[in-house]
Amino acid sequence: MKLWKTILAAAVLSFVAATSAFAARTDLTLGIVLEPPHLDPTAGAAAAIGEITYANVFEGLTRIDDNGQVQPGLAESWAVSDDGKVYTFKLHSGVKFHDGSAFSADDVKFSLDRARAKDSLNPQKPLFAHITDVTAVDPATVKVTLDGPQGNFLYDMGQVAAVIVGKGSADGNKDKPIGTGPFKLDHWAKGSEITLVKNPDYWGTPAALDKATFRIVPDAAAAVPALLSGDIQAFANMPAQDALGQLQSDPRFSVVIGSTEGETILSINNKKPPFDKLAVRQALASAIDRSAIIDAASNGLGKPIGSHFSPGDAGYVDLTGVYPHDIAKAKEYLKEAGLENGFSATIKLPPVPYARDGGQVIQSQLKDIGINLQIIPVEWAEWLSQVFTNKDYDLTIVSHVEPNDIDIYSRPGYYFQYDNPKFNDVIKELGATVDKDKRLELLGAAQKILAHDVPAIYLFELPKIGVWDAKLQGMWTNWPIEADDLTKVKWTD
Repeated sequence: MKLWKTILAAAVLSFVAATSAFAARTDLTLGIVLEPPHLDPTAGAAAAIGEITYANVFEGLTRIDDNGQVQPGLAESWAVSDDGKVYTFKLHSGVKFHDGSAFSADDVKFSLDRARAKDSLNPQKPLFAHITDVTAVDPATVKVTLDGPQGNFLYDMGQVAAVIVGKGSADGNKDKPIGTGPFKLDHWAKGSEITLVKNPDYWGTPAALDKATFRIVPDAAAAVPALLSGDIQAFANMPAQDALGQLQSDPRFSVVIGSTEGETILSINNKKPPFDKLAVRQALASAIDRSAIIDAASNGLGKPIGSHFSPGDAGYVDLTGVYPHDIAKAKEYLKEAGLENGFSATIKLPPVPYARDGGQVIQSQLKDIGINLQIIPVEWAEWLSQVFTNKDYDLTIVSHVEPNDIDIYSRPGYYFQYDNPKFNDVIKELGATVDKDKRLELLGAAQKILAHDVPAIYLFELPKIGVWDAKLQGMWTNWPIEADDLTKVKWTD
């Protein structure tokens, strides 16, 4: 009997050990190129903030899924008045913030009133401009009144900057984000990594992962070795560079090429001479060879664009032929501007590879028409301060990753410093239009105005180069909104 018990015990231990060995892992380390300046998506424009926190830490009334469609978020349902001006949201019950405080309609009212306040620091403040009143009807019901119908309102409420925050914790969200999501912040080792852990009290479907670490890998050359060694198991959008073919041929990895909402552009300071002259901007547009820039800055995977609109979106108009690559024509435009001998200017480039690599090509291309560019590398904090906020720049390269953001050219004081009343009128009408066909017509008109006026040089739509362990499931193929949504990510056996 004693021998039998010993054999049985050994068998049980062997079974447990085998089961444990084959159990799916519950941790994940993702590589990200840029470290966010902070972790509050309602107070900063850096895309890296939302990449980490959207849907993971913070949630909105609605949410955008991986197909770009509006889904319920903290609101389980909603009703719209016949005149399209009043939205009544029914909220999920039993929701708590990470600090244990209960979520209610009062938090929605606080968040939306805060975002639309005169002193609001919300990076997407115009999203809330048409809200005239927010009323907490009861703890589970909130009514939002608009000044008129808004065709994109439900989508806007699902954007990164529209997440709901708690009144008691809002001021501390930059360093200690307190949301309602399935993950909460565990620690942030500045310059190294940001770790999220599973929220055991999450109100919805629990996450499969217990821990997710976002490892900061600013050097593209270090990304591939980190993957090959297993230190990092995924890059949602990887700076693969010349190693992409190597990764595609390695069965240990899934390489998934998708699309983004990232219009990659050569931004122009439209009020700074000589760029305040249309002919100068037309010269730049004619001197640029998009194909060479796409090859250098996006592994040849970027899709050329001729206006501020994604080729993957309904309503896209191909305007790449408005100013075809033509050196002779570019020189004619410069002569028309009284600058036939060229001029000198600066281009400030943030640290992302597409900007640094693309900037080198643009410098060479513009030299062919007598424009001498001095390249000034800047870090993201400098770019946000000097370029985006203070408008202290001539040219820069950046990807605008916010979805459906063609309206930024109508915003007073935006860093392009572009102002066309005709364009502003189109955008105003677009905002108040619900009919889909009419919206597409207006979107086309807006794109054509931008293509002609050249407030920026439209280069390409940033591709999403996803590379991750082949046993990982649930990562987004596309980025309709820039977010590493981990809510459905899991390991297979």
